[in-house]
Amino acid sequence: MRGKCPAITRGGEPCRGLVRPGNDYCPAHDPNRQEARRRAASKAGKSKPGRELADIKDLCQDLADRVLRGELETGRAAVANQLTNTRLRALEVERKIRETEEPEERIERLERDAQEPATTSRRGGMRW
Repeated sequence: MRGKCPAITRGGEPCRGLVRPGNDYCPAHDPNRQEARRRAASKAGKSKPGRELADIKDLCQDLADRVLRGELETGRAAVANQLTNTRLRALEVERKIRETEEPEERIERLERDAQEPATTSRRGGMRW
């Protein structure tokens, strides 16, 4: 039988999450999943480029529509398109930097943790 999580939410309410067999807390409050939750939150916070890409696509479509209707000179549209391409390249560079920084930070954290002596966890096992 699954029990209820004993944790208290940020809003001060008892958690309504169900505890998986062999655990004391639901996945949202399990101390052993804290690092996984932090990584997931970090990735979610960095999901802005998806919105920026959608905005750029909308802008390109708008430019094309206005040029075809004769509302915008082709020269001005070409310059706007060049600036949009520059913005896209900047987004790509940001993505590559994130892809490099995240593993480096993880490696540094693992190396730092490896230098600390092993401790006993609350459940009686060793934390390495």
